[in-house]
Amino acid sequence: MISVTRRIMMAGIVAAAGAIAGLQGAAAQEVTLRLHQFLPPQANVPAHILDPWADRVEAASGGRIKIERFSAMSLGGTPPQLIDQATDGVVDLVWALPGYTPGRFPSTEVFELPFMMTNAEATSRAFWDMFEKHMKDNEFKDLHILGTWVHGPGVIHSKSPVTNLDDLNGLKVRAPTRVINALLSELGAAPVGMPVPQVTEALSKGVIDATVIPWEVTPALKVAELVGNHTTFGGDHALYTTTFVLAMNKGSYDRLPDDLKKVIDDNSGAELSAWAGKTMQEYDAPGLEIAQSRGNNIIELSADDAGTWKSAAQPVIDNWIAEMSAKGVDGQALIDEARSLIDKYTAMQ
Repeated sequence: MISVTRRIMMAGIVAAAGAIAGLQGAAAQEVTLRLHQFLPPQANVPAHILDPWADRVEAASGGRIKIERFSAMSLGGTPPQLIDQATDGVVDLVWALPGYTPGRFPSTEVFELPFMMTNAEATSRAFWDMFEKHMKDNEFKDLHILGTWVHGPGVIHSKSPVTNLDDLNGLKVRAPTRVINALLSELGAAPVGMPVPQVTEALSKGVIDATVIPWEVTPALKVAELVGNHTTFGGDHALYTTTFVLAMNKGSYDRLPDDLKKVIDDNSGAELSAWAGKTMQEYDAPGLEIAQSRGNNIIELSADDAGTWKSAAQPVIDNWIAEMSAKGVDGQALIDEARSLIDKYTAMQ
């Protein structure tokens, strides 16, 4: 009898130990996530935003999350296909521009409208607020969004000087998104839409005469070597900016154990968005310094001059409101809300 009892006890102990080991194995689950983006690894966003973010996630997970980083579309496809790669689970994470897929994320365009943004940190905070309220369960319902941000003030980089609207007339200017294309067209330019990795070749071969991008990305694209003029805008609001998202495949997120979901959550949201936007704008300074060191012509339009451009750009805003109305969306209300949030966060800095 004692022998039987002991055997039963031993069996119970073994079963319990197995269950504990199973629980420990589940708790110690290791996950590899693949992050895909379109810039070379030495560019500012991968080097100073995406890599530090991934390093923080790996450290916070105790090494149980590993993020493999793939730059310059090295896993294949084109920058406009990144959103679908994340949606379809081809990769787990992407850094992408919603505007590379025109019409798919119309609400994000409110931040790309002319003379909307003040600085990247405040505008990125506003973007996150409006993402959570208007976009999370609608336009981005098929993705798990970790961060939303914008770059610093947009600048015109041109082979010939652009000192006024007349100088822009007929100029072939690269633009990143549908809204910026519309802006350049309204201002008299001949817009050429293309992802940013194509800018260097397009400038060198004369496909375009100019490009609009922030100072931050100009070193990676060697823009200061390919053009001699750079037009910036005075006043409290920039000519334009572009929206970005750090997006995760929903299944990749949902499959994580709760403690690893918390690691991702703790490194997502408003603070990530604000930090990423602020960091992008901080790296405008080195790009400007490179152009200055080469003796390039830095054209600084006054606030009054910028006002002339703002008036000329108003039809872009009016047309966007009409387009949103056709979709059943109150575009003016989105603009008013975005401006109010941007002003609030700008005043808090």
